[in-house]
Amino acid sequence: MRTIDGRAIAAELAGEVSARVADLAAAGRVPTLAVVVPTDDEATAWYVRSIERTAAKVGIACRVDVLDAPDAAAVIKRLDELSQDPAMHAIVCQTPLPAGLSLADVGTHIAPEKDVDGANPASLGRLAVGLPAYAPATAAAVLEILRHEDVPLAGADTVVVGRSAVVGKPAALLLLAENATVTICHSRTANLAAVCARADILVAAVGRPGLIEPTYVRAGAVVIDVGTNPTADGRLVGDRNLSNQMRHQAACVVCGVDVV
Repeated sequence: MRTIDGRAIAAELAGEVSARVADLAAAGRVPTLAVVVPTDDEATAWYVRSIERTAAKVGIACRVDVLDAPDAAAVIKRLDELSQDPAMHAIVCQTPLPAGLSLADVGTHIAPEKDVDGANPASLGRLAVGLPAYAPATAAAVLEILRHEDVPLAGADTVVVGRSAVVGKPAALLLLAENATVTICHSRTANLAAVCARADILVAAVGRPGLIEPTYVRAGAVVIDVGTNPTADGRLVGDRNLSNQMRHQAACVVCGVDVV
């Protein structure tokens, strides 16, 4: 088993982004990200701090809007304001959200051209029909890893375990655009182990620790695990139950990746 170094890929990407940001700054335009935080959840606060650190490293201005005890109307109002603000180039909204507000509701109030985390349903629709759009970051990372490692995608038998609108579905759409043959699995998939075991590329994105057993993976398959599951001791682990289970860091561009 060979482990792909996700941290090294993230560092390489950060270097490329830094150079592009520097060019924009030299031309008088500093990319600015707005992060709307409608919760006092500590895990969310930790994640937002990691976004701020990463943005600072690559030269992106990051503005964090912490909304104090907001209701749905307050969140929507703030997102509408940011979408109309020419000084804001990118917008993300964190979860958990106030009662009565879904991620899809939130997304419709983020302008698609600023929707860098693919929250607007319109962004997913554009991906589906092959138009330019921002994909959710984790889904985009799956494709970036495969490209970086020169994994052949055209015609590859690819299984995505997970059908969320933020990882599974957009990852499947991105892989389809690269001419992979994609199967999406979920909690009601019959004979999940057999379906996974035939895959050339297996993407675990269901959020169930230990779901992917060694018997689910055939020899020579590429396994990308983007599941993030908190443990009692404060760590994050993926969906795999393979040897040498890697620790995961939610702030990383990619999570654990194995080539078996």
